Amino acid sequence: MITPAFELVQDEDFLTINIRIPYAKVSEIDVYIEGDDFKFYAKPYFLRLTLPGRIVEDGRQKANYNSDNGTFTIRVPKETPGQNFEGLNLLTSLLAPKGKRSTKSLIEEIGSPDGAEEEEEDEFDWQIEQTPFEDATDDVLNSQCTYGFGNSQKGVFNRLQEELNDIIDLRDPDTTAPSERTKRRLAAENEKFNPDHYLADFFEDDTIRHLLKYKPWWVVELSGMSFSATDSLENKVTFNDKEKEQLRKLTNKSYLLDKKTQHLVYLGLIDLLLAYCYEIRVTEGERNVESAWNIRKLSGTLSWFENYTCIKDVLVSFGRRVVCYPLYRHFSLVTKAVKDMVAAFRMGKAAVLKCLLDIHSIFQENDPAYILNELYITDYCVWIQRVKSKKLSCLCESLQAANISKSDLGFELEELEEAGLLVQEEEKTDTTLDTVPRQPPALIASSSDFSPDTGESSPDESTSSEHTSSEDSSDEHEGKEAMPLIEELRLEQNADAGTEINENTMVLESDHLKEFVNTDISSGQDAASKHFQSDQETTEQPTERSPGKGTNRELLEVTSHKNLLLFVEPSEDNQ
Repeated sequence: MITPAFELVQDEDFLTINIRIPYAKVSEIDVYIEGDDFKFYAKPYFLRLTLPGRIVEDGRQKANYNSDNGTFTIRVPKETPGQNFEGLNLLTSLLAPKGKRSTKSLIEEIGSPDGAEEEEEDEFDWQIEQTPFEDATDDVLNSQCTYGFGNSQKGVFNRLQEELNDIIDLRDPDTTAPSERTKRRLAAENEKFNPDHYLADFFEDDTIRHLLKYKPWWVVELSGMSFSATDSLENKVTFNDKEKEQLRKLTNKSYLLDKKTQHLVYLGLIDLLLAYCYEIRVTEGERNVESAWNIRKLSGTLSWFENYTCIKDVLVSFGRRVVCYPLYRHFSLVTKAVKDMVAAFRMGKAAVLKCLLDIHSIFQENDPAYILNELYITDYCVWIQRVKSKKLSCLCESLQAANISKSDLGFELEELEEAGLLVQEEEKTDTTLDTVPRQPPALIASSSDFSPDTGESSPDESTSSEHTSSEDSSDEHEGKEAMPLIEELRLEQNADAGTEINENTMVLESDHLKEFVNTDISSGQDAASKHFQSDQETTEQPTERSPGKGTNRELLEVTSHKNLLLFVEPSEDNQ
């Protein structure tokens, strides 16, 4: 028998069931309706549904068959008009055989009231850290450790050694205790962390800022909606044909999980969704060849078979792996992924199921990541359809109250960022100094040593003691210091021009330049430039310094070929 494709739609009074049965023998269709049990048969198709509410066969039901698309539609009235049937899009749970659907353990404590355990679970404080019981003797005796959904698997990798290194980071999962897995994971993350890569993404964050603007489809659905309206969002989540086919192929089964294992499964679900939310954001919803690697690498549950004990542990583990492994390593992506995950839980279990189905599809198309579907994802897809919405709401509130900071990750990110900022400031300062234009040492003179109005040395507090001697002795001292520079210019000019030294011409140009500077200091540069251009054809050489001319020749040395010019700013006393 073939299970056909189907979907259910409801209104206030009726439930509509659409069943696609191409090439079926329509003349032999059988329909059975009784309470919450619905059966349909048309060779070679058979469909049995256990509905979340009761329907009746009172003569108002209608059915028709569309031969163009091969769809059989039956419209059945509800037993209680106005009743809302929840979970009509969770197809796997609808395919469950009729019978007791509770996973409550058959062993109960005598004298405990019914429902007491369920009430305690609903009020469980997810923020309380619990230390799981560890029996080292059992680990040694059994020599095998469990993993997978609810720690229900063991010995799998004894026969899959070739695929082991390509799937997980844990090298010997069948003989490594949970506590040892955690130690190895932390050591591997500490070794993998690269400060240079982290700082590169921290400073060059143009791509990061672009990725932070992206909104996953469930965040878009929640935009502009109040908290009270989110109760009806679960029924608004729709599945495409591919996802419906995935749900039909899932094998429905029950899970006998004790309280400790249930909490372990919930924390593993948080870890999976965090990795998926990161992947959706950095790829902007378009999966690529690295999608499977990203999800399994960022999830400690998938890569190390980690057993978390509290929400804080899950968030810290995810944050550490984000700044260690993927292409984009920025703390803002960690906080965004947490917010996206909370939004998915607010949408209800239908949105969570849709995310898990996408993970399942990504792993199924990647070899050998499909093994992780058998260990975790397939069971999560079946289990989440039976989870009570109240449980997810409680978990969502705890996630909203949880927080994570850079200091929690243990990599000293804040200190690293501060050091990077200091280095950046130093580099900017060095770059600014390198861009300042500099004059040749022979032509540098401070404005405080020369007065543009008198052509003589101006008084200065720092050099007043050096000018208390007579003017003649000062000029003689200055001339001795300037002579080596004048001789050097003479040698350069003789080599370039190859002409005889004309000392009288140089003295004349020096006197002309002094006249231009004393007359109009603001336009001295333009006037001096024009003056030198008019005399450019003449060959000049400096002469021996005459009395009283030492200061001017020290300020500027002019040649007809190089046409050097120094613009002297007026001192503050003469402005």
